[in-house]
Amino acid sequence: MSTKGQSLKEVFQSVFASSVIVICLILAIFIYQNVFGNPINFEGGNPDGSPIQGNYLGIIYKGGAVVPILIAVNLILLVFVAERFITLTRAKGRGRISAFARKIQSLLQENKIEDAITACDKQKGSLANVVRSGLHRYRDLQKDTTLANDQKVLALQKDLEESTALELPMLSKNLVVISTIASISVLIGLIGTVLGMIRAFAALATSGAPDALALSTGISEALVNTAFGITGSCLAIIFYNFFSSKIDSMTYKIDEVNFSVSQTFAESLSK
Repeated sequence: MSTKGQSLKEVFQSVFASSVIVICLILAIFIYQNVFGNPINFEGGNPDGSPIQGNYLGIIYKGGAVVPILIAVNLILLVFVAERFITLTRAKGRGRISAFARKIQSLLQENKIEDAITACDKQKGSLANVVRSGLHRYRDLQKDTTLANDQKVLALQKDLEESTALELPMLSKNLVVISTIASISVLIGLIGTVLGMIRAFAALATSGAPDALALSTGISEALVNTAFGITGSCLAIIFYNFFSSKIDSMTYKIDEVNFSVSQTFAESLSK
């Protein structure tokens, strides 16, 4: 990929990430006001009053101003989880990676370079891209008469390493967003919890009989924010570890095939 193409791709990814955050925040505010804050969820049709008993939408609405932020955080998480699923599925290619790796190794043992390149074209994905680049270099180095054998092997290894370095960032792209959500979701929920407890204690501190509505609202705000924050954090941790394991597995396969290509090439030169 050219430098211009890479820069355009980076700009697009940056715009995509920024757009997702803004759109999710707007959507979260809309959901909070028009779904959770719908008058039918409250006694007397008044969102300022108490939620109808057992109506969880109204209870969530009473979580206060931090709730839309937590909704936005969870929506952002879902968007980037979907993006990672799509990206890693495409990076995997059309067939099973282990079967593809075995096929490439078998074709190289038989010195069928062109067939191996054709298999890469059919497989697609990150592993196939790395192997295809290495195989083109493999073929060129076989015909090269100016370099010593050890220099040819080093040149092939360098090409494979460079191809791998270009593919790996795409695999881990946006994982930082998911890991950040895993950290901040609980903290944002904790802010809402503290604000709710402040409201609850303020209701208890009034002279005479405590304000029951303000007290219940404060407790609801505290519990709702806690629940949202913990939920977002748990989901983010689960998906982060899931994607990390998938990436580690794919990276291991890339390294395994790269080593196999290098070893086969070195053996072919010694014959």
